[in-house]
Amino acid sequence: MRTLNFHKTECGVDFLLNVLTAEEVRQNYLSNEIFNTDFFEIIFFKKGNGHLILNHQKIEIKDHTIVFISPFQKRQLFLNPNNLEFTALVFQEEFLNDFFSDKLFTYRLLYFYQLEFPLIVQVEKESIDRYCVLLSEIKAELLKTKADSVHIIRSLIYYLLQKLNREYAEKHNLSLKKNNNNYAFLFKRLIEIYIKKKQRVNEYSELLGISRISLNKVVKEQFNVTATDLLKQRLLIEIKDYLVHTELTVAEIAYQLHFSEPNHLMRFFKTQTGMTTSEFLTDYQNGMSY
Repeated sequence: MRTLNFHKTECGVDFLLNVLTAEEVRQNYLSNEIFNTDFFEIIFFKKGNGHLILNHQKIEIKDHTIVFISPFQKRQLFLNPNNLEFTALVFQEEFLNDFFSDKLFTYRLLYFYQLEFPLIVQVEKESIDRYCVLLSEIKAELLKTKADSVHIIRSLIYYLLQKLNREYAEKHNLSLKKNNNNYAFLFKRLIEIYIKKKQRVNEYSELLGISRISLNKVVKEQFNVTATDLLKQRLLIEIKDYLVHTELTVAEIAYQLHFSEPNHLMRFFKTQTGMTTSEFLTDYQNGMSY
């Protein structure tokens, strides 16, 4: 599977961010190829007709759709080339972390590393137009960088990401209230780092230096789901990725993910999906399961 790597913008300042038009990335978005990237993407579809397979979910693409994709999420697009107008905002995590001096910034945004809710938001035409104006301003600063461009881009990107966060929260009835500590966001970050090695909440509570009960409490308050459920959802995605995108046997996948034996993985998968791994693969190959 191909991984698209971020290419720095050709401007006076070395940004790990870019704004790309449909014409610039059309080939990748129309290939139907399964691929991933090493950067974040927010795709603003002014016009769209088709669907996207992301996190093993089928996402309908319509006019005024915004899609949120985190690094290394595998995706496959099926878009009508005759009704397609979009702009993509792409950036690496290092860019936001350094830009805002917050190593957890991307984890605080509800739409990235999201496991419980859809990775899209449908907005009004006026909203998508307003967002695209902001993207045009960022693009202009990237193309013709001036001494104060870094400050303008910082303010524009912060405003845009936070407005999207509010819109996403309102559409999916999520709270924007933040806890006084970072444990919930640190937990999400650690899951991304250790999911192949650690599948128990107590392993993460030990890494964070708090009790399992305390971790469950802060995660529930922040994300409206327990730490255990969040961990199970992320593990399920990892198993599906191995099943669909590799030639490994169930036994080999169990070994990769540190299950004590293959039967434990199979039992976990059946409990979470209601299907065996074989049934899931058969449905996937027939286009019935994602």
